[in-house]
Parts: sequence; C-alpha cells; structure tokens
Amino acid sequence: MTTARRATAFIGTSQIAAGSVGQVACALRGRGESPEAIGALVFDDETGRLIDLDLRGSLEEVAARYPVGPAESPPRAGPGRPKLGVVSREISLLPRHWDWLASQPGGASVTLRKLVDGARKASGDRDRTRQVQEATYRFMNAMAGDLPGFEEALRALYAADAPAFHARIQAWPPDLRTHVIKLSNPLLAPRPPGDHEP
Repeated sequence: MTTARRATAFIGTSQIAAGSVGQVACALRGRGESPEAIGALVFDDETGRLIDLDLRGSLEEVAARYPVGPAESPPRAGPGRPKLGVVSREISLLPRHWDWLASQPGGASVTLRKLVDGARKASGDRDRTRQVQEATYRFMNAMAGDLPGFEEALRALYAADAPAFHARIQAWPPDLRTHVIKLSNPLLAPRPPGDHEP
C-alpha cells in the first residue's frame, strides 16, 4: 500500500478543497462545473505542481478514476520479492562494475541496496530541503508572484530564514498564507524551545 497523493484546490486566493487527489476531484465534481469553468487550480501538496484533473462524467465515474483512499501498488510479475516491496528493474553497468558487484558479499542486489541507502542517508537532509524549497516556490510562483514581499519571501525561503519568511508573507490572503506555511513547514517550522541543531 502507498499513501494517496494529497492535493489542495484554490479559486483565486481561496482554498476550496484539500485532501487526497480523489477527495479534491470529487469535491470539484460535486460543484457541478469543471475546474476551468470555475477557475479552480489544483496543486500537488508534495511537489507544488499544478495537477490537471479529468472530471468528465458522473461523480461516481470521477470517484472511480481517482480513488479516495490509499492507493494500492499493482501486483508485479517476475523476479523480486513483491511482499517486501522489492521491485525488479533493469540497470545498465559496464563490465567492470558488474565484476566488482559480483565479488561483494551478498551479491549485486545487496550491494546496490547498501550503496543507495548510504547515498540517501548522506544527502537526505539536503535533498529534503531542496524538495521543500522547490514545492513551496512552485506554489508561491503560481499563486503569489504578484503579491507584495514575494521576492523577499523567496530569498528568505532559500536562506531558511523563518522569521523573515513569515514576516514577508504576513499580509498575504489567509488561505494562501496558510498553504505556503504548510508547504514550507518541514524546513521553516519553529523549533520547540531547547531544540537546536547540532
């Protein structure tokens, strides 16, 4: 099972729906008009990208197209251990790389998993920071690019300067401000007293 993708829909600066993509799609379809007709924009909460929803047909057809609950990964045929979430895919390496992998304890698969996990751990915080900044930027650029303090807020976001960031977005419309804070929170959330970076 994988977690359902989450989204938020806006008309102008007002949030009109939030939840899984299925919940947002059904909420928009329940209004009886297409997102284009009502001027709705739907954003992926993880990436900040716009989502194009297909709301043709009845509410039941939309619900079938965009399941409301967690999405199940389709069963995969072939090698791998699907119950453990192992997925078999093809990779291309030079012969010297295959030779080195074959000489490692546990073989190529174990060694590659260890190498990937080590790289993820080493760059995890940096990657997460970049993802949060990019998602927040995409949403801000689409929805708040003309608002006062936009450029200053962006500079504060990329400098991870939470007080300056919050000060620059304070006068923005409430729903936009709330969503920007939600997107940026993994990076700019206030720390509890006594919790300092090492």
